[in-house]
Amino acid sequence: MNIRNVNWPIWAGFLLSIIAFLTYPFVFVWFPLTRDFPWANILLFALAALLVVAGIRRAFASDRPRPRRSKIVGLVLGVLSAGVLGLFIFAVFIGSRFLPASSQHPQVGAKAPDFTLSDSEGKSVALAELLSAPINGKPPKGVLLIFYRGYW
Repeated sequence: MNIRNVNWPIWAGFLLSIIAFLTYPFVFVWFPLTRDFPWANILLFALAALLVVAGIRRAFASDRPRPRRSKIVGLVLGVLSAGVLGLFIFAVFIGSRFLPASSQHPQVGAKAPDFTLSDSEGKSVALAELLSAPINGKPPKGVLLIFYRGYW
């Protein structure tokens, strides 16, 4: 088999679409910059789409006679790549909206139950302690709770 006869763009595009699909749950979900909106995966899918289109054009190019199986493989890999992209879009953007809402989460403005957690320096801090410690000689009016998703 001659390496020049292999339609490498279609294979590279298909492989890159598989990599783009798998890197979100195994790599990019750990970083807030890429977890909240999967822009890195979208860029990988865009590059994969360019390679797949170039591979399909190469398979159907009229300047080189290609065997029928090259055209079939090009179309099949193109459809599979589009299916992987569709599955990614469904899982990340559409399917995640069907996850059940937490029924026991505190509502905005509701009084938080008393708790004790570690602060950013590792010291134990209780909510009751924060509400009773004076600030500038006056009792605090409330406490603002900020939870950093993914850092526990």
